[in-house]
Amino acid sequence: MPPQANGPSNPVSTHKLGRAWTLLMAVVIGLLGIGICAGGIWLLSLGGSGYYAVAGAGMVLSGLLLFSGNIGGFWMYLLVWIGTCIWAVWEVGVDLWPLVPRVVAPTVLLIFLAFSLPYLRAVRISARRGGAALAAALLGLSLTLTGAPSEAQESAPESEVPPADQAATEADADADADADADADAEARSTEREPAEEPAPVAARGPEVQLSVGEDWPAYGGTYSATRYSPLSQITKDNVAQLEEAWRIRTGDMPNEGAPYSPENTPLKVGDSLYLCTAKNILIALDAKTGKEEWRYDPGVSDDAIPYGATCRSVVYYEAPEAAEDELCATRVIEATLDARMLAVDAETGQLCPEFGREGIVDLNEGIGDTVPGWYAVSSPPTVVQGVLVVGAQVKDGQAEDAPSGVIRGYDAVTGAFLWAWDMGRPGETGQPPEGEVYTRGTPNMWTIAAGDEELGLVYLPMGNSSVDYYGGNRSEEENAYSTALVALDVNSGEVAWSFQTVHYDVWDYDLGSQPSLVDFPGEGGTTPAIILPSKQGQIYVLDRATGEPLHPVEEREVPTGGVEPENLSPTQPYSGYAALNQPPLTEKDMWGMSPLDQLWCRIQFRRANYRGEYEPPSADRPWIQYPGYNGGSDWGSIAVDTERGIIIANYNDMPNFNQLIPRERADELGLRPISEGGNPPAAEGAGDPQSGSPYAINVNAGWRLPTGLLCKEPPYGGIRAIDLATGETLWDQPIGTARNNGPFGIPSMLPLRIGTPNNGGPLITAGGLVFIAATTDDLFRAIDIETGEVLWETTLPAGGQTTPMTYEVDGEQYVVIAPGGHHFMETKVGDHVIAYKLPGIGG
Repeated sequence: MPPQANGPSNPVSTHKLGRAWTLLMAVVIGLLGIGICAGGIWLLSLGGSGYYAVAGAGMVLSGLLLFSGNIGGFWMYLLVWIGTCIWAVWEVGVDLWPLVPRVVAPTVLLIFLAFSLPYLRAVRISARRGGAALAAALLGLSLTLTGAPSEAQESAPESEVPPADQAATEADADADADADADADAEARSTEREPAEEPAPVAARGPEVQLSVGEDWPAYGGTYSATRYSPLSQITKDNVAQLEEAWRIRTGDMPNEGAPYSPENTPLKVGDSLYLCTAKNILIALDAKTGKEEWRYDPGVSDDAIPYGATCRSVVYYEAPEAAEDELCATRVIEATLDARMLAVDAETGQLCPEFGREGIVDLNEGIGDTVPGWYAVSSPPTVVQGVLVVGAQVKDGQAEDAPSGVIRGYDAVTGAFLWAWDMGRPGETGQPPEGEVYTRGTPNMWTIAAGDEELGLVYLPMGNSSVDYYGGNRSEEENAYSTALVALDVNSGEVAWSFQTVHYDVWDYDLGSQPSLVDFPGEGGTTPAIILPSKQGQIYVLDRATGEPLHPVEEREVPTGGVEPENLSPTQPYSGYAALNQPPLTEKDMWGMSPLDQLWCRIQFRRANYRGEYEPPSADRPWIQYPGYNGGSDWGSIAVDTERGIIIANYNDMPNFNQLIPRERADELGLRPISEGGNPPAAEGAGDPQSGSPYAINVNAGWRLPTGLLCKEPPYGGIRAIDLATGETLWDQPIGTARNNGPFGIPSMLPLRIGTPNNGGPLITAGGLVFIAATTDDLFRAIDIETGEVLWETTLPAGGQTTPMTYEVDGEQYVVIAPGGHHFMETKVGDHVIAYKLPGIGG
């Protein structure tokens, strides 16, 4: 049956389809080429790579040739692609992730362009045959007009041609016939004999006196905060058998629009587990079964949520002189988002009537003017020698006249006020005089302190003043204690010593990690020490009695300038022990989904001020902050295996892209502090007004493109093992896969280890295992502490932005995590608590 006139096998229809596809490719390649060439010229003018200008020009030429149906357009693009591959390998080597934006999109485009080859070849052949026919016609016409006989007319009749000449003539005729047949075959290549079509060119592309044991009685295991357990039932050999023992849901899920970031680590004492939900609901569970024993809901309003609803943990405390059966002989204490501190009986969940006023202490007393969400408590107090030490989170970047960062001590039994460390009132530790308030705008402690029961010291990781990115109006005391580890005497509230990790901090490098107390090994024995990780990636080791560094701390010169060059410190302290920070960024570190957005990131890199760490804030141009304010090390903190002598530290590796906004422009944009009805909940620094200073601030946290991808190439997070005695790295690797990450928030589902942003800390057990979630791929992992090998992993029902814990009950070891997700990390929010154990062990 003959083909239909307009059917898919019709050569005319196929020709039209090939022409349309080729025109589409010509337009796509040409337009991309114009954009890349123009951007490349811009980049070149800024001192950047010249590749993009050349490659873009080649693509423009390719598009023009393709538009005219010239097969040279294909060869030109192939030449650009080959040059791109050579340039990419020369610039970044053969590492997978750096190559992705450089060669993947160009290769995909080459594959698409290969489908134009049949049409382009047909056009070329038609053009060649048409040219030959035209030449023959012109020759015949000229001979006719002149009346001159042709060579054929003058030659002998065909029958009279000599045999040799006749053979040659027949051979020529056969050759011409073969050529015509080949041409016709190529022109009809889409109809028949597809197996003889050449392989597409794309196929050649590149291939407290609390002890940890059975229990977990404090956020960090104990107030020494090593996050280490001596339990060893779960080992490297059997961890692959780990299975879910029980799971519960608390019922505390966000109302529409409420940002949640629970970050909770439960405690375990006796047979019970104690936890708080994102909005401070206290719950006790049976540690073996997960069955709820009691709950107490303090009724925190959504209005009180600062950046996110967070309750990192609670406090368990035994009243030293109480009778065993007395109400609140053992108690659970928490501080809330609406700035209350409350105590309930650990057995029943009833409020403790002798604590404060009927079980509640109002932490807003003495704070002065505030509004819901401005002054909140998201971390548990720390108990040292019977004193509850509590700080608070003051919403960053609002105003210089923000609530105070005062640190206060209360009696753990009665809730009575004992002292206040208000750095604006040096030498005074009482409450402010009547009619006055604690000094406003001072640095606060939003994270978790550590404590030394024997020395009677509490160690406070301090933040910076209420305006993060401008310091011109700060007091002398603010500059002295900002972003410093401060040791307070818990009996007097007076400063024992302090160690500053950033001088004149205008980068929001507040200390987020809980420090860890260890007996630090040395040549003459061990020294009671404190290990302090920082957001800028430095890890300091200090004598915890004196604050003196046990490893050298070097003051290095850093960039100066910006909007207040006269105030900046010319040097910053660098640890001689260990550091998590990476080498400075270069243009080659820019990333994206394709060459186009990578080019844009390169242009922005060249446009911004950046000379390495501590680039000063500027208003005339953006500036790059690397690492960003999420670390390095953040609130997840480190874990220390004191038996093996190994530190485990997970970290972030992302820059921020910042710019100060002059006050007049900030007013035009309507940037107002929360106290004036402005600044709805958002990421820190994303349009913060910094009222009272000359500048507002805009921070692009992670330096993200409109696609949601980051401008810096992966990895964005890692985990490292460090030798405790020397500070040397034992192993270091990216942590987190790309399965939940992708452009425009679309999960890629790729199980490739990319190293994702992470929040939450590690747990170490004597079984030689590191348990950690933290990453954005919603996976909970067990890692071999000696090698870094992942031995077990499971998928969580929500984001694992929290720190796990472990305990034993009835001879069985359990590992528990409360995956609550994180709005800022863009992981799924949940209200789960899940326990894992080995099958068939214990009684």
